[in-house]
Amino acid sequence: VYMRKQGFTVIEVIVVSAFLITAGVVLLFQLQRMNTEHINSQKKVAINAIYYSLEESFFPANQFYPESIDKDTLKTMDASLLTDPDGHALGDSESAYRYEPKNCKDGKCASYSLRAVLENEEDFVKTNR
Repeated sequence: VYMRKQGFTVIEVIVVSAFLITAGVVLLFQLQRMNTEHINSQKKVAINAIYYSLEESFFPANQFYPESIDKDTLKTMDASLLTDPDGHALGDSESAYRYEPKNCKDGKCASYSLRAVLENEEDFVKTNR
């Protein structure tokens, strides 16, 4: 009569452990990728909000673009969008957001470009119409 002992063999424990470790690593990488995509999406939303505030509100009212942007310049948008996900305000050297005015004279500019530095993607850029 053959009697089987209760419990798992060493091979079974190793196989299950390897599977769980592999699943954990894959999950970790997927979460990191999803977080990066979420942050990139936040940056794109902010740049689009700045762009539309410049094009639909500021420019029609003034017939020029500003030399710099802050919460007082673009009153038609949520001022918190001028700060990147890491907490750096537009204009700070460490900010992921860039406003580059062009052809300026006396604080009035003829054109600009907006840029968001993204992770694992090319920069997101918007220019005046």
